[in-house]
Amino acid sequence: MSLVSAKDHDVDAFDGSWWQFPVMRDALRAGIIVVITFGLSHVAGIRWLEPFGYILAMLVGANHFVREGIHELLHEREVGIEILMAAAAVGAALLGLWDEAAVLVFLYAAAEALEEYAYARARSAIRSLLDLAPKEARALRQGREVTIPARDLVPGDRFIVRPGEGIPTDGIVEDGTSTIDESSVTGESMVVEKSQGSHVFAGTMNKQGGLTILATASFEDNTLSKIIHLVEEAHERKGRLQHFFERFSRRYSPVVLAGAFLLAVVPPLFGQPFVPWALRAVVLLVAAAPCALVMSTPVAIAAGIGIAGRHGVLVKGGLHLENLGRVRMVALDKTGTLTEGVPEVTDVIPAAGVAEREVLQIAASAERLSEHPLGEAVLRRATQMDLRVEPATESQALTGRGIEARLNGQVVVVGSPALLRERQIGLDAMQADLERLQAQGKTVVGVGKDSTLLGIIALRDRVRPNARDAIRALHGAGVKVAMLTGDNERTARAIAGELGIDHLHADLKPEDKVQYVQRMEREVGPVAMVGDGINDAPALAAATVGIAMGVAGADVAIEAADVALMADDLQKVVYAIRLGHVVRAISVQNIVFSLLVLSVLIPSALLGAITVVIAVAVHEVSELLAVANGLRVARFSSL
Repeated sequence: MSLVSAKDHDVDAFDGSWWQFPVMRDALRAGIIVVITFGLSHVAGIRWLEPFGYILAMLVGANHFVREGIHELLHEREVGIEILMAAAAVGAALLGLWDEAAVLVFLYAAAEALEEYAYARARSAIRSLLDLAPKEARALRQGREVTIPARDLVPGDRFIVRPGEGIPTDGIVEDGTSTIDESSVTGESMVVEKSQGSHVFAGTMNKQGGLTILATASFEDNTLSKIIHLVEEAHERKGRLQHFFERFSRRYSPVVLAGAFLLAVVPPLFGQPFVPWALRAVVLLVAAAPCALVMSTPVAIAAGIGIAGRHGVLVKGGLHLENLGRVRMVALDKTGTLTEGVPEVTDVIPAAGVAEREVLQIAASAERLSEHPLGEAVLRRATQMDLRVEPATESQALTGRGIEARLNGQVVVVGSPALLRERQIGLDAMQADLERLQAQGKTVVGVGKDSTLLGIIALRDRVRPNARDAIRALHGAGVKVAMLTGDNERTARAIAGELGIDHLHADLKPEDKVQYVQRMEREVGPVAMVGDGINDAPALAAATVGIAMGVAGADVAIEAADVALMADDLQKVVYAIRLGHVVRAISVQNIVFSLLVLSVLIPSALLGAITVVIAVAVHEVSELLAVANGLRVARFSSL
């Protein structure tokens, strides 16, 4: 089938009109010659012209697919569908059916051209993303702004992007603040705020303020180019069904060719007339060609991979897209996946006679130089409340327990309940609050000063805003959800209950996650593991489909996963799985339809119930219907 061979031979993307497609031009020329020849021979009565006109039409129309068939025969030692069609055309011509032979070539060539055009357009759709990146950049050279081709940018160059302009390559903001539309890379419609130190990506759009950016990648190596490269590579990686039908075709086509030969030769050996049986053999070659069957999955997969890439979901091959459609359980890491990986203060409960602001102010002063995530969260809350953070002295970090410092001559302790008890700071008066907060899955730190308890502060990793909706959507798609986390069970259980997660497994090491993934696959079915692509690499590799989240600009994570989500958006997991279901459903529809067509055409050909023209017409229409059905995947653009 030419679409499959087109992928094997790397047909280029095509952006023009369908009639300008090179293969289609030959098919249309053949059709015009057929019409002219028919008119001159049947209307004008120039009958002697008929063989010459139809031979010319066949030579023009068959040029592409015959070369494909000969290439397969000589280099791959395979009898392809192209050879079946060429043999049918030659057989019809030898029987004197010049018009039928020419129409066969024209219709088959036109159908082939439409399929290859559809595939070329699918490649072109993802390559068009490159148009989002500007062709020129405002580079800074010796303090002066110079306009240069964007392709000339190299890591270390500094360039300026004004409001309303696209970003030519990946970089880090050195100066300025703005909002960026990153939908071309992440698929997210919401703009993202950027300031000094923020990463920006090629092909995204600067909406408001001017930015000075330090380039971190050349044009050829930026995130947008990598997306396009990965999607194009994915088009070449075939799925399980596609591999099966290609293997089937390699064995089936020679059988059809041999069967047609025997149909033409054996009956005359027993006294039957040669011409009627030879004609049936020609019809069988056309009727039994499994074009629609071979086309059942590749168009849907190519369209699916392309549309997913445009929505910030990189599927690394047809097999992974098929597997997404088989997923029965999604296993989610907690930190950085279900949560944002950034703790925040949720509760501040002061002791009797102490103000809430005082508890936070003293805790923030002690944590002023801390690099621990909990200390940074306390400091952020104090800043939000405009509290005056005083410089502490003699600060000492106590690994895994908290911090001790001296503030205005007094010893301040901020840390775990165990640390406060160790420092003889009693928690009995607030024990009920402490247990209540811990039961909610929160981390509780106490704040004490000179052996006196000032209060307790509760913190928890922030759950992603759309996590609950995403899990509800997964349930709606018939998929179970599990959480696999290394965090303690109390914290994990609180979040699992809040989000409506079906199964929870906490206190897991990386190797434990692998075992649970394998167990779930045995008990439930295919599992998709969602994580950050690095820390969860063993579990991602063990799952039926490994999905890495939020990997824009992260080469290692993109390469490690079967599916890479450019944004930190759990809804993209839902999108990917639903897309897999759609691709799988359409592929099955095409397979059933193709088998039904073959089950009617083959017996009809053997019984002599259909002519060459009818067989060709039904064959090509069924083929184009399979292609059109597969292309419906390209319209799957939302949840």
